[in-house]
Amino acid sequence: MHMADALLSPAVGGSMWAASAGLLAYSSSRLKTSLDDRRVPLMGVLAAFVFAAQMINFSIPGTGSSGHLGGGLILAVLLGPHAAFLAIASVLAVQALFFADGGLLALGCNIFNLGFFPCFLCYPFIFKPLAGETPSKGRLMTASIVAAVAGLQMGAFGVVLETVSSGISELPFSSFVLLMQPIHLAIGLVEGVVTATLLVFLHKARPELFGAVQPDAEPRSLRPIIIGLALAAMVIGGGLSWFAASDPDGLEWSMGKVSGKEELAAPENGIHGTLDSLQKRIAFLPDYNFKEPAESAQTEAAATEAKPEQKAEAWPNVNAGTTLSGLLGGFMTLCLAGVAALVLRRRTTGKA
Repeated sequence: MHMADALLSPAVGGSMWAASAGLLAYSSSRLKTSLDDRRVPLMGVLAAFVFAAQMINFSIPGTGSSGHLGGGLILAVLLGPHAAFLAIASVLAVQALFFADGGLLALGCNIFNLGFFPCFLCYPFIFKPLAGETPSKGRLMTASIVAAVAGLQMGAFGVVLETVSSGISELPFSSFVLLMQPIHLAIGLVEGVVTATLLVFLHKARPELFGAVQPDAEPRSLRPIIIGLALAAMVIGGGLSWFAASDPDGLEWSMGKVSGKEELAAPENGIHGTLDSLQKRIAFLPDYNFKEPAESAQTEAAATEAKPEQKAEAWPNVNAGTTLSGLLGGFMTLCLAGVAALVLRRRTTGKA
């Protein structure tokens, strides 16, 4: 559900940048007084895990579409909403800057849609009441699925509103929303089951991550959890990402059904052209693969346009560029989120 710049006007994109920046500032200020030293490395590793998990698209049967884990709810449950928002923003920033996944103008929208709804609405107002103070397996499953579905529905509707409000695409509200909401309902159900499975496992292994700790009990080291999540991120990003579905994601699929094109062309001039040029210079592994020479890319694009039936890729897509993207992207995300947490923690310590 990563939006491209072609969907947004500068006014809407800039407004959402401002909204997301405000939420980042608010989250940072809250973390200065509440971030636990033991959660600093966990924040970085969880961000890397979500980066890797988002590389795996799963097919939605009978639709020709696919989806991927958002990860905002997992982060909110394990880190709290403020740290989670910073972590998901780190994931999306690395994706946009270095892998050209989502536009730079659209980065504010993507952070808001994938971060605000699960972290600040679904986690406190849906997940926590349903899970309760001492969640059972059944309550965790129910809370995870309902909250994940709700978050993705809100995010999908946000994409529709931001696109239609921009008024630069040919996507009408009624047709677009009638495709976006059902396909993201299906994607949300899968994400909910995956989220529930992971949270149930972690709750059984380390209930203190969920706040279930006895007052007289000594704090247990989070090192085994951190190492396990780091290894999982490496395996997912470095190898399992080969098995990602090649079908268009829910947003691309909806756009294709409405306009006949899964990708829309952005204006070549103005802020769109400037940001597109900047992203092409910065993104050293666009689309999670090695850059192709300009002539080769133009030849392949012409061949694909002439013979669209040859567009399908082999599966699994065993690719060194994908492996490098998964490993390097996860490491960069870990560093960005971890450094942000460390800086905030040191400021708190210094003031104390």
